[in-house]
Amino acid sequence: SYDLKTAAMPMSDPNAWATAMNNLGMAPMSMTGQPIMSDFDPSLGMMTGIAPMNPMMPGLGIVPPPVSQDMPIVKEIIHCKSCTLFPPNPNLPPPATRERPPGCKTVFVGGLPENATEQLIVEVFEQCGSIIAIRKSKKNFCHIRFTEEHTVDKALFLSGYRVRLGSSTDKKDTGRLHVDFAQARDDLYEWECRQRMLAREERHRRRIEEDRLRPPSPPPIVHFSEHECSQLGEKLKDDSKFAEAVRVLLTWVDRGEVNRRNANNFYSMIQSSNSHIRRLMNEKAAHEKEMEEAKEKFKNALAGILVQFEQIVSVFHAASKQKAWDHFSKAQRKNLDMWRKQAEEIRNIHNEELMGIRREEEMEMSDDDMEDALDSKDSDDSGPLAQVEALKEENDSLRCQLDAYRNEVELLKQEQGKAQPQRSEEDTTRQQQLSFLQQALQGMQKQLLKLREDLKQRETELEKNSEEKQQLESQIQSLKDRIQAFPTSHALPVSYRWLSVWGIISTFLHVHPFGASIEYICSYLQRLDTKISTTEVETLLGRLPCTFKQELTGVGASLEKRWKFCGFEGIKTA
Repeated sequence: SYDLKTAAMPMSDPNAWATAMNNLGMAPMSMTGQPIMSDFDPSLGMMTGIAPMNPMMPGLGIVPPPVSQDMPIVKEIIHCKSCTLFPPNPNLPPPATRERPPGCKTVFVGGLPENATEQLIVEVFEQCGSIIAIRKSKKNFCHIRFTEEHTVDKALFLSGYRVRLGSSTDKKDTGRLHVDFAQARDDLYEWECRQRMLAREERHRRRIEEDRLRPPSPPPIVHFSEHECSQLGEKLKDDSKFAEAVRVLLTWVDRGEVNRRNANNFYSMIQSSNSHIRRLMNEKAAHEKEMEEAKEKFKNALAGILVQFEQIVSVFHAASKQKAWDHFSKAQRKNLDMWRKQAEEIRNIHNEELMGIRREEEMEMSDDDMEDALDSKDSDDSGPLAQVEALKEENDSLRCQLDAYRNEVELLKQEQGKAQPQRSEEDTTRQQQLSFLQQALQGMQKQLLKLREDLKQRETELEKNSEEKQQLESQIQSLKDRIQAFPTSHALPVSYRWLSVWGIISTFLHVHPFGASIEYICSYLQRLDTKISTTEVETLLGRLPCTFKQELTGVGASLEKRWKFCGFEGIKTA
């Protein structure tokens, strides 16, 4: 039998095989590498000039190893135990195949001889790889399912071969193989299972990667209690523990832990948090100062380096002068010139860097100046509307503060009425707090009344300004209407002379219903008055659109402007 895996070829006639290899100038050897003829002489070959060939070289088996795209695949005769496979004509195009289904392990084999048996199919195609099943039809075709996908490519290599059973020439013992991909449900199911497994592995790998890159979860927030609240108040006063403590405070406030009983505690904690603002601002100012000092230090160091570069470049320029240059050799001059160019390039780079730093500082200063100018401009341009809005916002904020003070006073009164006084110091402090809150309340009420009076004054001023604005707008509109009604361009004095001209033109155009050009009208008028010009007549016609209108007549080169009398049309429309 013929084995595609080991690239071995059966030899029904060893002498014929040895003769064929002798003619090619090769040592007659079996496909296993054992010599067939021990007394072979390469010089006795019939085909001289051919170098000895290795019988194990690719191409002697059914399925050759992969070759480059540029080299054509040479198919040869294949001898099997009960049949012979003859290669197709190399000049014919390769056999057509359908698109390869995913996970294809099944091939369609057509063109089998009528007398072909399943044993013959196994004998031919089992050498491509392990076969799982063969489904043979009565119409000279079958389906073969292999174990591996890559064996399908080996089976496709046999497409186009002519099969002959033994040495028979009967038509039923011959056929032309056509091997193509086949779509099988078992192949598709296995491929889908494999894809799902790969997808699961990819999801698992991605989940592990996400878990590895995910930041650690924050520590759990403790639940609110009196003990935890007192400890949190101490932590908020400590600078090193403030960040963690303020996160706990935020969580408690979001959870709704604040009520009337513990409102004072939360107020003190919020007040402690507010006290850290000054510390943070001082830290920020210190860091900004350090950054400015570092920038200044870097700028000074860069300026010093630039000065040294300038000195080095000056040394090279001094060496390039004739009184010193003539004493150097040619190689030394070449090196000096090269070093001078390098030093100048480095000097220029550092100079540009220093200039860039200075430009940035100037731009920052100019931006600050512009912001100050814009702020001052905005403050100057703020009119009564902006002031009214500011007063309204201040009024709302004072009202909210007033409500808060009232609530606090009521809470203190309720606590004072319910709880019995235990110590005189507590009573005095509460009385002081109550009096302070009452004084603040009275001051806020006075300030609120003052703000309301200012608001009313501003509103009256706004009403007066709006009335003045409306009067000015109406006056401007009336002036615009008068200007539009009285055209100033090319104005002509209204006199008896022009009234007579107007009547003559109306009569002239009335007897010319298709209109007349301005030249024709002027030629008629100039017979009556030689001082009339074309411009004056055209201006008069343009000033009376209800009596005269201009239209374009003609086509192409004969296009001209004509004036027509339209006085009766205006009467009809009116």
